[in-house]
Amino acid sequence: MSEEEFRGALARLAAGVVLVTAHDDEEGPHGAPAGMTATAFMSVSLDPPLVLVSVRTGSRMDELLERQPLWAASLLPEEHRVIAGRFAMKGRLSDRLLFQEVPHIRGAATGAPLLKGALATVECRTERRVAAGDHTLVIARVLSAALPAVPGGPLLYYRGGYRHLA
Repeated sequence: MSEEEFRGALARLAAGVVLVTAHDDEEGPHGAPAGMTATAFMSVSLDPPLVLVSVRTGSRMDELLERQPLWAASLLPEEHRVIAGRFAMKGRLSDRLLFQEVPHIRGAATGAPLLKGALATVECRTERRVAAGDHTLVIARVLSAALPAVPGGPLLYYRGGYRHLA
């Protein structure tokens, strides 16, 4: 099987889109927010409440989550397609500049940015990191969850592009 065949097959699995965020205490005198768009995010366990996110090994977010155990995920609505794209681009603006354009608050449990207008947010503490090929699986305990009243449906990723429910 070629990499292209593998990628093509898995591109047919629709996935929700989340913005994974953390506060980087080592960035400047007051720290700085950091974020990454992810589609490999899932619930792992109800008791205890655990989630998993897959991050590219050696990426800025992988390095940050290795030293910063507190992070968050904002589940994006279809209206946040542009935000998802901005945080997914390689060679993008700095996270500090991106967060100046994105309405957010700092989470009480983690200090990580939580997007205003998200379908839901979860604040997490890493419990385990597992090397998996060219990615790291970060398994975390959910410390808090919020369900804002946001109309509309989820932002999905399918066949290489952002979609929404019809």
